[in-house]
Amino acid sequence: MITVVSGLPRSGTSLVMQMLQAGGHPILCDECRPPDADNPRGYLEYTKVRTLERDATWLAEAEGRAVKVVSPLLPSLPTGFDYRVIFVRRDLREVIRSQELMLQRRNQPTGPDSAAMTRHFERHLKSIDDWLVSQPDMQVLNCQHATLIGDPASAARTIAQFLQRTLDVNQMAEIVDPNLYRQQASTG
Repeated sequence: MITVVSGLPRSGTSLVMQMLQAGGHPILCDECRPPDADNPRGYLEYTKVRTLERDATWLAEAEGRAVKVVSPLLPSLPTGFDYRVIFVRRDLREVIRSQELMLQRRNQPTGPDSAAMTRHFERHLKSIDDWLVSQPDMQVLNCQHATLIGDPASAARTIAQFLQRTLDVNQMAEIVDPNLYRQQASTG
């Protein structure tokens, strides 16, 4: 079994990876993207994931582990593995604002306006949802970012049950720092 943590960029996938690691679930990551102002606890990414569309031979390294795969790359996952996908859902206003601020900090253009980005993300998520439903080798847990922050103990128990693993749910919940929830839709 491979645990896949997915969602849009800036949706909370790093937080779920941190929770899994704290709970005792082995993860597949490298240190190629160190912590920064946008993600002070690190991204917990694996560089080879970026090559998934061209090369998935490395995926066997992920067996028994959790690996982060952003949602646009999910359809590149090959058949032949038993996947448990934890798909993180976050208010699109928060995702877009977080992405804009990250790009601004890096002196990069922010791209289309938020209305256009919202429409793009809505279409993308609908397409990914339709695709996930059609995949017999994937079980999916939709994990709400708001629940991760507001009730981390419940989220941790749900994740552990979904993965059918004995994880330290208390440690998983304790890793959540509400102070890092900086782009809240209710406060702008």
